[in-house]
Amino acid sequence: MSSVSAAPSAKPRLREGADREDSSKFGSWLQRLDTPMTSYYVLLSVAVVLVVIGLIMVLSASSVMSLVQTNNGTPYVYFRKQLQFAVLGGIAMAIAAHVPIRTWKKLSLPILAGALFLQLLVFTPLGVSVNGNRNWLGAGPVTVQPSEFAKIGLVLVGAAMLSARRRSLGQLRHVLVPFLVPAAAATIGLVLLGHDLGTVLIMGAIVAALLFAAGVPRRFFIWGTSTFVALAVLMTVTSSNRLGRFDVWLGKDTDPYGAARQPLHGRYALADGGWWGVGLGASREKWSWLPEAHNDFIFAILGEELGLPGTLVMLGLFCALTLVCYRIVLRSKDMFVRIATAGVMAWIVCQAIINIGAVIGLLPVIGVPLPLVSYGGSSLMTTMFALGMLLSFARQEPGCAEALSAKPSVVRRSLAVLPGRRHR
Repeated sequence: MSSVSAAPSAKPRLREGADREDSSKFGSWLQRLDTPMTSYYVLLSVAVVLVVIGLIMVLSASSVMSLVQTNNGTPYVYFRKQLQFAVLGGIAMAIAAHVPIRTWKKLSLPILAGALFLQLLVFTPLGVSVNGNRNWLGAGPVTVQPSEFAKIGLVLVGAAMLSARRRSLGQLRHVLVPFLVPAAAATIGLVLLGHDLGTVLIMGAIVAALLFAAGVPRRFFIWGTSTFVALAVLMTVTSSNRLGRFDVWLGKDTDPYGAARQPLHGRYALADGGWWGVGLGASREKWSWLPEAHNDFIFAILGEELGLPGTLVMLGLFCALTLVCYRIVLRSKDMFVRIATAGVMAWIVCQAIINIGAVIGLLPVIGVPLPLVSYGGSSLMTTMFALGMLLSFARQEPGCAEALSAKPSVVRRSLAVLPGRRHR
């Protein structure tokens, strides 16, 4: 009897042993992922994938508009421009990835000063108004949005000033001067004068993230948030265009040929896409039904053509970007790096939330591009430059720089297999 009863008890022990083995394998797999180079490679991979997806979707979403503008000449007008912007942004990202932290601190004020100078030029004859917002500079066929460069300056100056005064941030005057006044106030104020509410909201999120990462007491956030909300409400009620967008969002205006056209057709695109999409390049809404299909509403075209899987992949990529930024913040011992990374994370993530929220109807249409995906040279290049800065921060993680320098480059590995070089 003892031999018979012992047999069943052996199976649970075998299962327990198998479970322990599986858990140990999973734990070792996680340990292999948690290396000094994890932040660097994940950040680089996510950035590249988002840019590539953006190029593909810009090509698809803008093809009809390109054909119309060139009288059936070519569907590649906007794609070629975006590809050029992506190449320039890639060069800027590669350069920024090798800039030392001390150099970023030195460059903070010059970058912000240059951006503010360009923002001032918006109010000269060089300025260009688009949809009621005077926030662009135009020189022939080239247009530049200085406020995008101001975001980088705001992040760097805020990180430099707050990290230098982190021991005295419990006092309001050290929080106000010189970061909030004059640096942040001047930056946001100039954009306010141009009536660009979307950029103002993103800059407000950047400032809040910088202050939070610096450890500013919570009581100061109540005052700051109240002031910022009051400014946003003031900008809304003093603009008939923005009031119209809020009426559409609240359901008071449902005219499909008026102000409600863009958000309605954005949701139509997502509905047409359904579970699996209509196929890459097969969008119906891009045929002059959905305004700004290649820009602010490119997420709608992605959902229409690639369906739910495409939208989930996009959301997953932005979640991965958020996690890797958070990882850099946790692992860095440099306060400047932690604050600056939090600022860039808030910039990109909040901009993505506002854009996607407007497309799916959770938020009113404000007019901000989807980072790295929407058409637009200034937004794409500055975002890639900011991610290059984060790559330089990731290189400073313990052991990362040594591991990267010890690993042979792609060029060296390629040359190593060429005939005549193996035995040299």
